[in-house]
Amino acid sequence: MANCRRVPLLEIFYCSLLFFLHVESESLIAKLANNADKFTIQGKGPGAAPGIPAVAEKSQAAAASLTRKRSAGWKLSEEAVCREDLSRLCPKHSWNNNLAVLECLQDKKEDTEIATECNHLLWNYKLNLTTDPKFESVAVEVCKMTIPEIKECATEELGKGYLVSCLVEHRGNITDYQCNQYITKMTSIVFSDYRLICGFMDKCREDINTLRCGSITTGEKDVHSQGEVIACLEKGLVREAEEKHGAHHIRDECKKSIMRVAELSSDDFHLDRYLYFACREDRERFCENTLAGEGRVYKCLFNHKFEEAMSERCREALTTRQKLIAQDYKVSYSLAKACKSDLRKYRCNVDANMSRARDTRLSYLLLCLEAAVHRGRVVSGECQGEMMDYRRMLMEDFSLSPEIVLQCRTEIEDHCSGLHRKGRTLHCLMRVGRGDMGAIEPNCQKALQTLIQEADPGADYRIDRALNEACESVIQTACKHIRNGDPMILSCLMEHLYTEKMVEDCEHRLLELQYFIARDWKLDPILYKKCQGDAGRLCHTRGWNDTNEVMPPGAIFSCLYRHAYRSVEQGRRLSRDCKVEVQRILHQRALDVKLDPELQRRCMTDLGKWCSEKTEAGQELECLQDRLEDLVSDCRDVVGNLTELESEDIQIEALLMRACEPVIQTYCHEVADNQINSGDLMECLIQNKHQKEMNEKCAVGVTHFQLIQIKDFRFSYKFKTACKEDVLKLCPNIKKKVDVVICLSTTVRNDTLQEGKEQRVSIKCRKQLRVEEVEMSEDIRLEPELYDSCKQDISQLCQNVAFGNAQVIECLKENKHQLTSRCHQKIFKLQEVEMVDPELDYQLIRVCKHMIRRFCTESEGKNVLQCLKQNKNSELMDPKCKQMITKRQITQSTDYRLNPVLKKACKADIPKFCQSILNKAPTDNELEGQVISCLKLKYADQRLSPDCEDQIRVILQESALDYRLDPQLQMHCTEEISNFCSDEAAAQEQTGQVEECLKINLLKIKHEACRKEVLNMLKESKADIFVDPVLHTACALDIKHHCAAIQPGRGRQMSCLMEALQDKRVRLQPECKKRLQDRIDMWSYAAKVAPAEGFLDLASQVMTSPSKNYILTVICAAVTLLFLMGLFCGRFTKRVTQELKDR
Repeated sequence: MANCRRVPLLEIFYCSLLFFLHVESESLIAKLANNADKFTIQGKGPGAAPGIPAVAEKSQAAAASLTRKRSAGWKLSEEAVCREDLSRLCPKHSWNNNLAVLECLQDKKEDTEIATECNHLLWNYKLNLTTDPKFESVAVEVCKMTIPEIKECATEELGKGYLVSCLVEHRGNITDYQCNQYITKMTSIVFSDYRLICGFMDKCREDINTLRCGSITTGEKDVHSQGEVIACLEKGLVREAEEKHGAHHIRDECKKSIMRVAELSSDDFHLDRYLYFACREDRERFCENTLAGEGRVYKCLFNHKFEEAMSERCREALTTRQKLIAQDYKVSYSLAKACKSDLRKYRCNVDANMSRARDTRLSYLLLCLEAAVHRGRVVSGECQGEMMDYRRMLMEDFSLSPEIVLQCRTEIEDHCSGLHRKGRTLHCLMRVGRGDMGAIEPNCQKALQTLIQEADPGADYRIDRALNEACESVIQTACKHIRNGDPMILSCLMEHLYTEKMVEDCEHRLLELQYFIARDWKLDPILYKKCQGDAGRLCHTRGWNDTNEVMPPGAIFSCLYRHAYRSVEQGRRLSRDCKVEVQRILHQRALDVKLDPELQRRCMTDLGKWCSEKTEAGQELECLQDRLEDLVSDCRDVVGNLTELESEDIQIEALLMRACEPVIQTYCHEVADNQINSGDLMECLIQNKHQKEMNEKCAVGVTHFQLIQIKDFRFSYKFKTACKEDVLKLCPNIKKKVDVVICLSTTVRNDTLQEGKEQRVSIKCRKQLRVEEVEMSEDIRLEPELYDSCKQDISQLCQNVAFGNAQVIECLKENKHQLTSRCHQKIFKLQEVEMVDPELDYQLIRVCKHMIRRFCTESEGKNVLQCLKQNKNSELMDPKCKQMITKRQITQSTDYRLNPVLKKACKADIPKFCQSILNKAPTDNELEGQVISCLKLKYADQRLSPDCEDQIRVILQESALDYRLDPQLQMHCTEEISNFCSDEAAAQEQTGQVEECLKINLLKIKHEACRKEVLNMLKESKADIFVDPVLHTACALDIKHHCAAIQPGRGRQMSCLMEALQDKRVRLQPECKKRLQDRIDMWSYAAKVAPAEGFLDLASQVMTSPSKNYILTVICAAVTLLFLMGLFCGRFTKRVTQELKDR
């Protein structure tokens, strides 16, 4: 098993060291003494320096001194060349023990001066011991109980020095105290000088000279410098692995020897002579109470490597040893011992086809055992503890990973120089990889990703020291309920990202790490545990430590979240536990687009082009959503898919959820607690967007999501779910939500108008369509066509009006006469739709919400305004609602098309009597009440159809109480109202006082158009007393007493009152009598200034006159008289003969 070629150890010279052991058996001592007596020192024996006189002279002097004492009781302390050094450096109680003396002298500091003659005495003494094979028999006797227990050593051939080498290699398994002490002491001696190791000098002679690591001849260096030679070779090996410029290629045989020496010195730091001397003071400072052996001192020093008090030389030596461990895990005694059975169990080092270089690499060991842990296999706690230490080591010092040093050299020099301690350089490289500090080479990115997988900090945040230190305060406050080291700590930190509890340094370190974890779904241990079955079934994944070079970063997670939101009908869904984890990660990673590899990869160009200035949390994704139409196809698809997911599960928008917490807790807690992804939570937030609990951030976020939804109907989950089939059938090839809503609502309206026709839009779609229409009416920006048409008008007329609550739309309505033509037309069309369906009138419904509940619970949605108008003057009516109703009445009075009830009732009368007005009317603009005024005049002439007459009567009654409801009167009499009726107009009591004022001042009105409107009012009032509210109020009791049996309308009650006025037997109320007499005077004046324009007009005046019966009686009497005169008196003209007619 052991030989000089394969195990480059000392020859059997170890046996000689039995001289220095306190062996209880006197026979053993006798044998050792006899053997020692046989040693002779030749002038040119092993270790002499031929050709160098000074050195040879020194060697011979030391040898001569040695030969003089050959008895078994010989003591090094008796030698004159070493007596002074011994008395100065070694305690007196050790003088009788040659081994203790040897250890004392060779373990002294480098700067301690030991006489040259003494150095060479020690050297020749040890070297000559190695040349006598007889001492192997001593090892056989001392370890006679141990050798049979170690099968590898029991089979070794005696006489070649292999037995002792085997015992050294298996010293960890030696239980016999005497044998263990013997092997341990020999090991400490041999590692004092590389030339004492079997074959080392021969195999590495050329590399030592090439690397100028020192001389292989005795005398040029003292004994303490020999550790530097091995350290120099080790550094050369590291430089070669890192492919540094000018690195020397060390021969394979020497490489193996170097690694074997490092391996065999791994349990006791005394055996690494260079490190021992470099770290003597640091060991006393940091590891004073740490017992030597089993690599404990190494681990202690590793843990303090980046302490400020650590000497730079020791830190350098420790780093070199760590780099050797990275190349061969066996260089770490504790790791190799703790994980030996697990490595064998999980077949981590039995692949015959794999080169030893990879088989023994620390990274391969970590990946293999981590894969076993992630698969749920049992790995011993001791091994996992060792793995944890070395994973932390890799994260602390980037230089331990040759791939990082090699592939990221440029990035380190440009961005991260001088930050090597405590993982800062690695995090700096991660930051460069994120794109925060410039571009990174693909090979460097790959090396970083590989290192993160090897260290696996996602399993325990403490592995990442930089993160641990930066986030300690946050963990203590926000995540104190989670067990220390639990993988959920990282999840907790992500949930508190951008909150008050998060500190800036922790935020940076966390995002840097999460960037790389997001690119490999396996690096989130909880996700991997819950989803490895689903990933294998749906996404064709491999083992934990297997990578697919073809598959882009983040592809597996993208596959998982696409399946997470599939419906039952779509099939191939994730398991419940996996879906929960996928949603958790989606909610966390939505905070930063860089945590979505697919999004960043596809949208890199668009992010730079459109969103370079968007640096706040969540702004980049919002920017991409806002610019959806401008994005390249690949980016648009992935942003669209993510937005579609957000519509179903708005909790993906973590920042929005935090901002909206008060509203959710007050109004939407039931929806949020149900954890059902159906879009209900967003719908609830939209419905409560204007509650007092709503803060500005939440309102802005909700509105932004609404604005995004209008870009594609798929972005509104509930609408998409309810209407998907209807859209495909009725509105194919339409994507924009606004267009889809218009298409479907038009279909519904057309089907409704065609009575008896079956509705083509499904019931569930119609219900959701109504919700969408109402939501769109709340903000003008949700109707892009309207918004684009009115942008200029908004900036000029409504610049101080906030969006939302339909306030901007209301502002435009109030300033409609100042709007540009295009905007005016759009507003008119909007009003037309709102009047047909008042539920879409957001301001009306909002202001009158409580009044609708009080008065109109039984009314259909389309009759809400009609109901409110009927209850407008109720004592229980809210003043604000009453004012809003009046606004809508004023709007309706401007154009018959804005009064759907009137339009329907008078559809035959309007073209019959008012066609000339329609012919001149502009498209999609108000007619300013011209058609309604036309119908009013025909009402006075009693020529309208009954249905139309009823509606005009209502309009006349309403406008008689409020002049603002008569646009023609208001337009033509503005100056007169200001001059004569300013007090009445300012009162706004809606009791008809302004109209009465104008009637009284009729004679003062100079403006012809205004006088004509007032005369028309008088004419209309003759047709129905209800049109004259002042007269009706004054004569209310008289109507009740004298005209109760007379049906209202067509001037009947007015005629009744006139007859009562002329009847001296009837006593009318003084006020009524006075008002009636005033009206008669006004009518007389009106008849004078506005005579009948034709026979029809004359007939109309007669029929509407209160003296109609008298006039008709006179006319009938005159006609009868003429008839009788003709009958009795004959004709007055001469008869014409037939001949004259025929001529």
